[in-house]
Amino acid sequence: MCTVILLHRPGHAWPVMLAANRDERIDRPADPPAEYWPGILGGRDATAGGTWMAINRAGVLATVLNRPGTLGPAMGKRSRGELPLLALAADSAAEAAARIAALDAAQWRPFHMVLADRDGGWFAAGLGQGAPRARALRPGFSIITSHAPNDLADARIARHLPRFGAAAAPDSPDDWRDWPALLADTEGGPAALNIAPRSGFGTVSSALVALGAQARFHFAAGPPHTAPFAPVALA
Repeated sequence: MCTVILLHRPGHAWPVMLAANRDERIDRPADPPAEYWPGILGGRDATAGGTWMAINRAGVLATVLNRPGTLGPAMGKRSRGELPLLALAADSAAEAAARIAALDAAQWRPFHMVLADRDGGWFAAGLGQGAPRARALRPGFSIITSHAPNDLADARIARHLPRFGAAAAPDSPDDWRDWPALLADTEGGPAALNIAPRSGFGTVSSALVALGAQARFHFAAGPPHTAPFAPVALA
């Protein structure tokens, strides 16, 4: 499963800071973030052509995660990598959430999404039938995995929510302070944020995104304990 950490601090110079580790099959090829779609920049899944995380020129970010037991494609279902692209036709995170909530969730395997702009974050869940559900995230820390935001029944959230809360939070995208080290942590067994490869699966990339008057994006093209974070040019 992937992990998204979102910190919303209303009134701060950088009100929304987001970190994410992407967990995937090691042999599934992907292209690093670029503008593969007009006005949308993100990493591209070379198998299905969609994205796991992208941002548009309005400063709206969208990322998609699997729900428990739904790794990989399924016959007759659309790729979940389409969902961020559908959301990013919007000019705000609230509009993006509304666009996702208007879809027929039966067209995709179950999913979670995190949508964000400088005004805050939204969480959406598609359960494989009916309409996806979307709600605004409260200010403060939210950690989303294959489980819902801050669900302490998930070992990963239970381990890392207090760790991020106690860590030095970034004041700007020029100094992410404790966050890169937390993303790189391989300790904790099944609760680790950075999964060492096992059975062909593991953490394959990482991202840090700051949303304020402008957006800043840093990307690690590999596990964050070995791959450096480098800035991604936004149009």
